[in-house]
Parts: sequence; structure tokens; C-alpha cells
Amino acid sequence: MNTVEEAPASAELATTQREAAHLRYPDPRQRPPEERINWVRSIPFLLIHIACLAVFWVGISPIAVLACILLYGARMFGVTAGYHRYFSHRSFKTSRAFQFVLGWLGAAATQKGPLWWAANHRHHHATSDTEEDAHSPRHGFWWSHVGWFLCNKFHTTNYRLIPDLARFRELRILNEWHIFPPVTLALSVLGAGWALHRWLPGLHTSASQMLVWGYILSTVLLYHGTFVVNSLAHVIGRRRFATKDDSKNSFLIAVVTLGEGWHNNHHFVPSSERQGFFWWELDITHYILRVLSWFHLVWDLNKPPKHVYAMVRALGRREIES
Repeated sequence: MNTVEEAPASAELATTQREAAHLRYPDPRQRPPEERINWVRSIPFLLIHIACLAVFWVGISPIAVLACILLYGARMFGVTAGYHRYFSHRSFKTSRAFQFVLGWLGAAATQKGPLWWAANHRHHHATSDTEEDAHSPRHGFWWSHVGWFLCNKFHTTNYRLIPDLARFRELRILNEWHIFPPVTLALSVLGAGWALHRWLPGLHTSASQMLVWGYILSTVLLYHGTFVVNSLAHVIGRRRFATKDDSKNSFLIAVVTLGEGWHNNHHFVPSSERQGFFWWELDITHYILRVLSWFHLVWDLNKPPKHVYAMVRALGRREIES
């Protein structure tokens, strides 16, 4: 039976729980060794951030900015549709070939392999906002945003959580060699910039400019666009459903992530491919997947159950418990 709880009471409880959990490691040096940042392994991550300063040397052009925007959007789709909605939640079906395409596109985002990503995300849903959650904001903003990503504890892939995916040899190879798609992309962008500079000089771009804008800056923006779902989507926004975690809905995060900002919706019905449950909840990833379904590249897109809409209509802005 569904019950109703006023939002302020649950918000107060969530705040109290979050403050208590945050005291677990008031000093980062108190973290166990496996939860401390591996600075050696983090060097590439740090260097790509520093490399963004190269924009002041390579300059700017419309084609470079366009490349940055398009490659951000395409790879964000690889993360949201591929890594998240498909590999982590299996919220729609596709062919084995297009499954690999989604995996490749997600890996091009430079956020490790599809099996690693899916295993960690399934663990997150099983332990959301508890002591065991890898990236709960209750453990601190920076830890949930990027610290967990750079530590030893979550570096390897937990294959026990993804037996349905690990049976595909090509996905295991892609997961092991996840650096190959981003390197291929970076070289392709570099080559495209060289070709444009040579044959279309009127575009006022170059190989180095396209590399910096099309890959380096785009990747850093993509990192933090994705990471805000972990660090902020359980902190800012509104709660429609009284889930057991702190997840919230945020239009701003939905814009940045092509629809992942409807995080409270998602945690209430994680099997739904559509995360913006209503027409006014922008969900670009869902729109693209709908178009792809017309061409039979994907199919059986899971929808929110009808009773969810009935509850929302009946209870309006009050927080809904399942």
C-alpha cells in the first residue's frame, strides 16, 4: 500500500543522515589505504586537465567549438544510453553488433570500460547512500565527484556483478583495452584538424586546435558533466518519490547530461529506459533512443509502470512512498 510523507520531514532526515555519515572521515588521511587516491595512476587524469590551458595557445574557431560540442554530446550519449541505461540496467534491447558500438562510444568518453562502469553502477544501486556506496555524497563532495574514481579500491572490474555482460568476449576485450577508443578518437580529431588546415584554410583551424577543443577540453567537460550525477544529483533538486536514498530530480543536471538529471525518477524505477517521466522533463537520451528504435537498432524500451503515473496524478507534489 502506498503512503504519503511530506517532503520537508524526509529532507530533514536525509540531511541528518548525510551529516552523520560525512563525519566518517573528517580527515582524508584517515581513509584506509585502498580508499586513498593513487596519484601515480591519476597522472593522465591530472594532465588532461592541465592540458586544457592549451586553449590560450591554439586559439579558437567556430569549427573547433562545434567539434567540442558534438563530441561532448556524442560521447555523453555513449555514457548515458550505453554505459548507464543499457549495460548497467538493461533497460532496452539491441543487437550484439550495436551493443559493441554503444560500448565503444562509451569507452571513447575516457571513463574506463563498459564492464567496469556497469559493475560499479550496479553496486551503487544496491548500496545507494549507505556506508558501502562507492560514491555517495554522504562521504563528501570531492570523494563522490572524483576521489572514488581515482582510488585503488574501485580500480578493478567486479565481474561477479555483471555475468550477463562478461559472457561477451568482445566486451571483455574492450573493457581490458578501454584506452583504445579514446586514443583512436584523439588521433582522428588530430588528423581531421590537419586535413582542414591544409585543404580548407578558410575555417581557420589546425591539428593542435582540433585536438585541444575536440578531444582534451571536450573530455574534461564530459568528465565533470558525468560526475555531477554522483556528487550533486543526490544533493540538489526536488524529490518526487521517497526512495531509500537521497536521489533528487534536477533540470539543470538533465540538460548537462542529456537526461540523467531526473535521478529520483531513475532510482524509483531503475529499469525504465525513460528517465524524464513527463513531457516537460527533458530527456535527450530517451529521444535519441526512440529514433533509433524506428530503425530497429534498439527495441523493447522499458517504460515507467502506469501505476507510477497514477500515483503522481493522485498525490501531486507530495512525496510518494512505494
